[in-house]
Amino acid sequence: MKIWKHDITVSFVNDRGKNTMMEHLGIEFTEIGDDFLVAKMPVDHRTKQPVGIMHGGASCVLAESVGSTAANMCVDQNYFYCVGLDINTNHIRSIREGYVFATAKPFHIGKSTHVWGIEIVNEEKKIISVNRLTMTVLNKKL
Repeated sequence: MKIWKHDITVSFVNDRGKNTMMEHLGIEFTEIGDDFLVAKMPVDHRTKQPVGIMHGGASCVLAESVGSTAANMCVDQNYFYCVGLDINTNHIRSIREGYVFATAKPFHIGKSTHVWGIEIVNEEKKIISVNRLTMTVLNKKL
């Protein structure tokens, strides 16, 4: 079942991230399914910690970016917008180079909150982290 309230494209969601932290970290959306959204992020000087592995905060930024974008595509943007309320991340495996891929799928899409699951994997599809993101749905002041 298709969950999107808008006709969205990879180009549209990438343009939405221009001049934001997503662009700064090299986060790029790559795939849109009926009930999921995928983005990738490089593991490089922007996303590593001093010991040479991907920074846990970069995982959180990637997870929140893909989950938040997905949530906002599930509401009527003429009247509502979604922002993060809580994020929980479990770091499973480290990574030193290459790309990581985050897939956001909803656990719950309600009128006032959404709960999203985001799995981050490496290029071999091994889990790097699992994330749960709670979003709140706010009314736009018209």
